Amino acid sequence: MSAAEELPGVRTMLRMRTREGCEAAFEAAWRRAAAEIARVPGNLRQELVRDLEDPRTFLITSDWTDRAAVDAFGRSTARETLTEALRDLREDAGRNTYEVLAVVPGAGRPVETPA
Repeated sequence: MSAAEELPGVRTMLRMRTREGCEAAFEAAWRRAAAEIARVPGNLRQELVRDLEDPRTFLITSDWTDRAAVDAFGRSTARETLTEALRDLREDAGRNTYEVLAVVPGAGRPVETPA
Protein backbone atom coordinates (compact mmCIF):
# COMPACT_ATOMS: atom_id res chain seq x y z
CA MET A 1 0.00 0.00 0.00
CA SER A 2 1.39 3.41 -0.90
CA ALA A 3 1.70 6.26 1.57
CA ALA A 4 -1.10 8.13 -0.20
CA GLU A 5 -3.50 5.22 0.37
CA GLU A 6 -2.68 5.22 4.10
CA LEU A 7 -3.59 8.87 4.64
CA PRO A 8 -6.77 9.83 6.44
CA GLY A 9 -8.68 12.39 4.42
CA VAL A 10 -9.49 14.80 7.24
CA ARG A 11 -8.16 15.41 10.74
CA THR A 12 -9.95 17.36 13.43
CA MET A 13 -7.95 18.85 16.27
CA LEU A 14 -9.58 20.01 19.46
CA ARG A 15 -7.70 21.82 22.19
CA MET A 16 -9.41 21.60 25.55
CA ARG A 17 -8.38 22.97 28.93
CA THR A 18 -10.05 21.25 31.86
CA ARG A 19 -11.40 22.82 34.98
CA GLU A 20 -8.91 22.61 37.82
CA GLY A 21 -8.89 19.15 39.40
CA CYS A 22 -10.90 17.57 36.55
CA GLU A 23 -7.99 16.14 34.54
CA ALA A 24 -8.54 12.45 35.46
CA ALA A 25 -12.31 12.70 35.03
CA PHE A 26 -11.80 14.37 31.64
CA GLU A 27 -9.47 11.61 30.47
CA ALA A 28 -11.90 8.90 31.62
CA ALA A 29 -14.85 10.66 29.93
CA TRP A 30 -12.84 11.01 26.70
CA ARG A 31 -11.96 7.30 26.73
CA ARG A 32 -15.64 6.35 27.07
CA ALA A 33 -16.70 8.73 24.30
CA ALA A 34 -13.81 7.71 22.02
CA ALA A 35 -14.77 4.04 22.28
CA GLU A 36 -18.22 4.88 20.92
CA ILE A 37 -17.00 7.39 18.33
CA ALA A 38 -14.66 4.70 16.98
CA ARG A 39 -17.79 2.86 15.80
CA VAL A 40 -19.04 5.83 13.77
CA PRO A 41 -18.80 5.27 9.99
CA GLY A 42 -15.83 7.15 8.60
CA ASN A 43 -13.88 7.45 11.86
CA LEU A 44 -10.38 6.05 11.42
CA ARG A 45 -8.51 6.92 14.60
CA GLN A 46 -8.46 9.15 17.67
CA GLU A 47 -5.73 10.32 20.02
CA LEU A 48 -5.67 12.14 23.33
CA VAL A 49 -2.47 13.93 24.31
CA ARG A 50 -1.66 16.15 27.27
CA ASP A 51 0.45 19.32 27.26
CA LEU A 52 3.72 18.68 29.12
CA GLU A 53 3.83 22.30 30.31
CA ASP A 54 0.15 22.53 31.35
CA PRO A 55 -1.38 19.19 32.45
CA ARG A 56 -4.86 20.71 32.30
CA THR A 57 -4.57 21.20 28.52
CA PHE A 58 -5.36 18.31 26.17
CA LEU A 59 -5.25 17.96 22.40
CA ILE A 60 -7.69 15.54 20.79
CA THR A 61 -7.05 14.44 17.22
CA SER A 62 -9.54 12.46 15.20
CA ASP A 63 -8.91 11.12 11.70
CA TRP A 64 -11.80 10.64 9.27
CA THR A 65 -12.18 9.25 5.78
CA ASP A 66 -13.53 12.54 4.44
CA ARG A 67 -15.21 15.84 5.31
CA ALA A 68 -18.68 14.37 4.78
CA ALA A 69 -18.07 11.82 7.57
CA VAL A 70 -16.88 14.56 9.96
CA ASP A 71 -19.86 16.75 9.12
CA ALA A 72 -22.34 13.89 9.51
CA PHE A 73 -20.97 13.09 12.95
CA GLY A 74 -20.93 16.78 13.87
CA ARG A 75 -24.66 17.07 13.13
CA SER A 76 -25.61 13.84 14.90
CA THR A 77 -27.39 13.44 18.21
CA ALA A 78 -24.72 10.85 19.05
CA ARG A 79 -22.09 13.60 19.08
CA GLU A 80 -24.13 15.63 21.53
CA THR A 81 -24.59 12.68 23.85
CA LEU A 82 -21.00 11.45 23.64
CA THR A 83 -19.35 14.83 24.16
CA GLU A 84 -21.68 16.22 26.84
CA ALA A 85 -19.50 14.96 29.71
CA LEU A 86 -16.43 16.60 28.20
CA ARG A 87 -18.17 19.98 28.02
CA ASP A 88 -18.95 19.85 31.74
CA LEU A 89 -15.29 19.22 32.63
CA ARG A 90 -13.62 21.88 30.48
CA GLU A 91 -13.19 25.59 30.90
CA ASP A 92 -12.00 26.38 27.37
CA ALA A 93 -11.98 24.71 23.96
CA GLY A 94 -11.08 25.32 20.33
CA ARG A 95 -11.57 23.17 17.21
CA ASN A 96 -10.07 23.11 13.73
CA THR A 97 -10.45 20.73 10.79
CA TYR A 98 -7.58 20.03 8.40
CA GLU A 99 -6.96 18.11 5.19
CA VAL A 100 -4.08 15.66 5.68
CA LEU A 101 -1.57 16.22 2.87
CA ALA A 102 1.36 14.00 3.86
CA VAL A 103 2.63 11.65 6.53
CA VAL A 104 6.36 10.92 6.81
CA PRO A 105 7.18 8.10 9.22
CA GLY A 106 10.27 8.48 11.38
CA ALA A 107 13.01 5.88 11.72
CA GLY A 108 11.72 4.80 15.10
CA ARG A 109 8.25 3.61 14.13
CA PRO A 110 6.28 3.14 10.91
CA VAL A 111 2.96 4.92 10.37
CA GLU A 112 0.07 2.70 11.43
CA THR A 113 -2.37 1.71 8.71
CA PRO A 114 -6.01 2.34 9.73
CA ALA A 115 -8.00 -0.87 10.04
